[in-house]
Amino acid sequence: MCGRFTQERPVSELAEIFEAEPLADDPGQRYNVAPTDEALVVVQREDRRAVTAYRWGLIPHWAKEAKIGSRMFNARAETITTSPAFRDAFARKRCLVPVDSFYEWKREGSIRQPYRVARMDGRTLALAGLWSGWHEPASDSVRRTFTIITTTPNAALADLHDRMPVVIGEDGWARWLDPNPADPGELLGLLLPNETVDLDVYPVERTVNDVRRDGPDLIQPLSAVDSPREGP
Repeated sequence: MCGRFTQERPVSELAEIFEAEPLADDPGQRYNVAPTDEALVVVQREDRRAVTAYRWGLIPHWAKEAKIGSRMFNARAETITTSPAFRDAFARKRCLVPVDSFYEWKREGSIRQPYRVARMDGRTLALAGLWSGWHEPASDSVRRTFTIITTTPNAALADLHDRMPVVIGEDGWARWLDPNPADPGELLGLLLPNETVDLDVYPVERTVNDVRRDGPDLIQPLSAVDSPREGP
């Protein structure tokens, strides 16, 4: 799964990377983005590609209440074409979620140890996402939300977790973002575990477990002296 990530680059830099318009206010460096938070995404409508901010946790257009979004922060690649919550968005509302890293947790003795996953070369990871617009009756406004697609792990994460977010290579960005209907088989081919990106995986302090915590200290490697041990 993917339940936390970091977005450390300014909107202007992301706009340059993805050849998009910067349409979001710069939120500053963020090291602990969690479901229901606003986060930066890359979307395309016709010929206009933009970096904007949507809420994490997809609310399907048919939902009666917004609270369903808190459970819809991930979508499984294997069921994306049949799930009522995601199939419409998969057909025409796909996005990329640019992250500098994401966190996964592994059971080690009596604790769940968080690990940070980032590219070895320091470049941005473009995660496959879906977005939706939901009409909020109380305010008569449209709330835009997104989810991150997960798949089976690649070799780098196989010992850490049984799921990982889908990483879209640069050569697949345009195909994934294209809002026009596409061959589902071609799109599903982009949702396989990415083995071409070298990942750096290392344990970090458990302070990242608290969604209220933020700051660059969260991504610092856990020293060997501080590594978790069983017992008192």
